[in-house]
Amino acid sequence: MQSGPYPTQDIRPYYENLREPMAGFLEVMRAKADWREWHTAPRVFRVEDQAHFIIPLTFDGQSARYSFSFIKEGEHWHFQHLEAITLPFDQLGALPLSDFPDLAESAKAYIREEIEVSQDVRFFNTLAALRDTTAALDWFKDGHGYALAARAWIPFVPRPQAFILYACWEQANLRGNKVVLERLDPDTALVRMSVIYFQLYENAAHLKQQISPEHYRQLYETRWQNRAMAAGWDLDLSCAAHDCTFRFTKAGRR
Repeated sequence: MQSGPYPTQDIRPYYENLREPMAGFLEVMRAKADWREWHTAPRVFRVEDQAHFIIPLTFDGQSARYSFSFIKEGEHWHFQHLEAITLPFDQLGALPLSDFPDLAESAKAYIREEIEVSQDVRFFNTLAALRDTTAALDWFKDGHGYALAARAWIPFVPRPQAFILYACWEQANLRGNKVVLERLDPDTALVRMSVIYFQLYENAAHLKQQISPEHYRQLYETRWQNRAMAAGWDLDLSCAAHDCTFRFTKAGRR
């Protein structure tokens, strides 16, 4: 890694369509690496014809345990896979088991989001192929149900404000996003979020191959515009990288 790019042709990925993303991830890591961290002795696990090296590394201020997987072909070892999520099943207690090793809440939120977003993208692509992009986007308009949940579960304030409070609660406590409610008035509201959804597109190897950045953003914006409309708000939504600003104005007041 430190001496130069890993040859793409020497990668033996789990699936062929992961070859280029794996090469890209290695190159990004090489460019951003603090090589002092790489002198830490990794934990090594041999499983059949694979060897997995797990080492804590930091990129862009975020630390994680990275797993580098290699596979042996004949007398040669080849890089196979890179992963930042490792479930801690390296030690297993006696059966029967009912208590399983856990992860930090932030890691579980990321996993939940990746599973759901991957399903959404597959469904979007299927609908777009069967009909068209507009019909596919329409399927993700869940505004009436979302607004009803807000109204029913937060009966202490008028419907538009209940929607804002519910959106903040749901995104922070169920989705694991970082949310700041800066303003909540009868006619306006301002919410800022750091959104896992857009982090996923940067990090997950498969998403860039399955959906364009434009359609990926449209999925997100379509859902939130429909939710806001169902609750009586006009929404001005702007995102830079994975930080989004939601400016709500009472419908018809712009």
